[in-house]
Amino acid sequence: MASQENVKHLEDCSVSNALGTWVFSVLGALVAIPVGIKRKSLAPLVFFGTTGTMLDIIIGVSQCEREHAEHQMKLQEQAQITAAKSEPDTEDPSS
Repeated sequence: MASQENVKHLEDCSVSNALGTWVFSVLGALVAIPVGIKRKSLAPLVFFGTTGTMLDIIIGVSQCEREHAEHQMKLQEQAQITAAKSEPDTEDPSS
């Protein structure tokens, strides 16, 4: 059950980060408009727009992967602490 919750969290994170980053898409469009007008072509808009969108998606996914890795490390540390607490002492009382 816990692994399903982690997977769902990763999917939610991917979607929110991919949709939450828009800076490079807007920047690409703002650069492409004057270049496109000067060249009288839509090719710069396609090039800069898609490049900005790809950068936004890549940055969003890498942020998500970093957050997911941090979450997994915290879960692993908690599991180790729990395992250490539940282990009985191995010291011999007769010593």
